[in-house]
Amino acid sequence: MDYSLYFVTDWKTQKGRDTLWVVQEAIAGGVTVVQLRKKEGSTRLLVEESRKIRKITREAKVLFIVNDRLDVALACDADGVHLGEEDLPLSLARKIAPRLLIGYSCDTVEEAQKAEKLGASYLGVGSVYPTSTKPDAGEPIGLERLKAVVASVSIPVVAIGGIDLSRVEDVLKTGVAGVAVASAIGGASSPRAAAFSFRQKIRQVRGE
Repeated sequence: MDYSLYFVTDWKTQKGRDTLWVVQEAIAGGVTVVQLRKKEGSTRLLVEESRKIRKITREAKVLFIVNDRLDVALACDADGVHLGEEDLPLSLARKIAPRLLIGYSCDTVEEAQKAEKLGASYLGVGSVYPTSTKPDAGEPIGLERLKAVVASVSIPVVAIGGIDLSRVEDVLKTGVAGVAVASAIGGASSPRAAAFSFRQKIRQVRGE
């Protein structure tokens, strides 16, 4: 699984542009994972949109993750679902969907180790830096705690929260499997160009 450049959709920062178009542009630029994060709208519409994104990501051989909604992830045959502490319990989600990738949001070593034991496939850890995308994210955890979380588990860790191009190198040096980006790609004038810049930076830092 390649978590290098994990793109999270966010309609608030997409400047009114269609999510499918933004996803297509981000994939063309080099993202390796697409997570559909959408809190508003009916379940039916969410499933319809998810199926369209599933088709795009499958053709591009990019992982597709649905935020929060295990039912929608299963309905559209997504690669996985991403959960948090207020969502379906991780252990129950793993029981219902034993083959699905299950990501889990956390920000401490203790939470990370517990999530790994309960069957998480990977972790979304942050917010590393202040972010406007999730104003309720709490105090930023910083690079040292991120590094400690990475060292405490054996599953992949994806850093999230306030990560722009200038911060990619410092974040990758903590040992994370990838960086998650929302507004810096989805809100860019050209999501394709923004994603390409991130992917090139990641390759440069890793010496690929």
